[in-house]
Amino acid sequence: MVLNDAGVEDPEILAAALLHDTLEDTETSAEELDVAFGPRVRGWVEELTDDKTLPKHVRKRQQVEKAPAATHEAKLIKLADKICNVRDILDHPPKGWSRERCEDYLFWSREVVDGLRGASQVLEERFDKLYSAFFKARQHT
Repeated sequence: MVLNDAGVEDPEILAAALLHDTLEDTETSAEELDVAFGPRVRGWVEELTDDKTLPKHVRKRQQVEKAPAATHEAKLIKLADKICNVRDILDHPPKGWSRERCEDYLFWSREVVDGLRGASQVLEERFDKLYSAFFKARQHT
């Protein structure tokens, strides 16, 4: 796990990382998370949850705008999520995604990560290496 490799061992942070998309992608309620995992995990998951009633471009812009004000724990989780997503795009681009769409995702991810800077040098450097590797790999194709 990306967070654990970066020295994050707090089980509640790790649980929130695993659950970060739960409220967006399932019928699970925040109250259910609270009962099962406690208020800290619930709070971080809620902090990381996009409002799916908003258009995608608004949600993406909000991630960029909210990143600098996020809690330290949410920043760590968001960094790990962006690392995993960029690694996946580098290793196995999503079916049907053009080069331009992949690049757009990378550029947007970079904006989000720039707002998270200062949370973890290890995670930030890992993201930066993947980001650079993506563009180096694209130069050779």
